[in-house]
Amino acid sequence: MSLFKRLLKGKNKSEEKPNEADRSSKYYPEEKLPIDEKFTYNFNKNGGKFLYCENWEEIKEAFDNILLENDWYEKDVLCVDEQLQKKFDGYNLNFGLKEKAAFFLSKCESLVANNGSILLCSNQIKEKKLQELPFNIVIFATTSQLVENISEGLRIIKSRSKNYIPSNITTIQDFECDKEKDFMSYGSSTKNLYLLLLEDL
Repeated sequence: MSLFKRLLKGKNKSEEKPNEADRSSKYYPEEKLPIDEKFTYNFNKNGGKFLYCENWEEIKEAFDNILLENDWYEKDVLCVDEQLQKKFDGYNLNFGLKEKAAFFLSKCESLVANNGSILLCSNQIKEKKLQELPFNIVIFATTSQLVENISEGLRIIKSRSKNYIPSNITTIQDFECDKEKDFMSYGSSTKNLYLLLLEDL
């Protein structure tokens, strides 16, 4: 059962393990978190806003709530994906390639669990740098896009694109303005990011 379903159902007392104290020893091997739990933890730690949905109706409702919360109705949206434009048609949005748009709507290549980042390439952002994208971003992804690390995400990009490997491969990892930056996020652009995650496994 995935983390998302367990979060929705809550924890049964029978699932609790009696010897949790025994496992707190520093010599006890670290318990490896499932990939979905690891991604959720790291993504939230980075400051991302996570919306888990079990079907397309929930995705539409969550998207509507995002628009309502930010007053983005009838605003310009930067979106290069025509399929995505069709899926989110009917919200009085002006889809196009304007850099001064209210938000950027996109799919992604992978969701990277070990650092909670979103892997993108020229398929989603063309040749734009992260700094050129709007401050607000809404990413649509599915649970089958979860990968353990960036290397695994790059392998998937390479296997999908035998004739043409996309360029401009990058990750968005910094979603919080007031967060103290470390050297790994040097040169990255802070974004306000919403993730609409559809269960497809």
